[in-house]
Amino acid sequence: MPTKGASRVVGRGTTVGATLLALALAVTTLSGCDSGGTHQGASSPKPGAVRLPPRHAGFDYQIGGAYPPPSGVRIVSRDRSDSPAAGLYNICYVNAFQAQPQERSSWPDDLLLRDARGRVVIDEDWNEPLLDLRTPAKRERVAERVNTWIDGCAEKGFDAVEPDNYDSYTRSRHLLTAADATAFMRLLSRHAHARHLAIGQKNTAELAGQRRRAGLDFAVAEECGQYDECEVYAKAFDDRVVDIEYTDSGLRKALGRWGGRLSIVRRDVKVSTPGKAEYVRKVR
Repeated sequence: MPTKGASRVVGRGTTVGATLLALALAVTTLSGCDSGGTHQGASSPKPGAVRLPPRHAGFDYQIGGAYPPPSGVRIVSRDRSDSPAAGLYNICYVNAFQAQPQERSSWPDDLLLRDARGRVVIDEDWNEPLLDLRTPAKRERVAERVNTWIDGCAEKGFDAVEPDNYDSYTRSRHLLTAADATAFMRLLSRHAHARHLAIGQKNTAELAGQRRRAGLDFAVAEECGQYDECEVYAKAFDDRVVDIEYTDSGLRKALGRWGGRLSIVRRDVKVSTPGKAEYVRKVR
């Protein structure tokens, strides 16, 4: 896993049909009151003076380390520890739903998700403990910390924030629900909008239908071309979608259907910097 950021590409294999079915089920499941006590019919957080990313623009994904954006890039995503690129639309990466391994000890023990035997639930692919979002009180406490990172993004001059691991409830051994994730995201979106930042949905196609309720403005999708999910994001976010493909075949599929509408780039799975042997960046 890169020191900064992490792509979440392991173990996916949905088709658009399966995704749309999951989306329909999610909308049904989440209708009515969520676990944070907010009714589905309540108005969603409304952006204030936020700047949305341009559609179909040159894009680079630099969460593994910042470097001078290549020619033609208008949108760049960087880790919260880095600074934005001058003159571009800048997205700030934040690991919001899980704890970075090196930060685990800094989290209160009771905010790490534990199973019935008291064992911390880990995302094994990245060795990241999941955060406990099961109650409104715990969501508020986790959000208080994550929102300080969002404050840092705003103070540095980023235009938007990308909270990663929205889909961590699917790795929680059924301890967390989609409603928990959406209620927590709503807390983050309210704060981001108050700081005049747009906020992007990272992956989690099955919750794209909840975007307004969660207060989300655009999508950051990994491999939506490879896994036939771009249509879900494009429809939900009116083509305000940045897509990262990690294979040449995925890039071809994404460009073949969506190259004239979405912002698409091919990166190496470690999201490495130029000069590294594994560095890959392609746009065609």
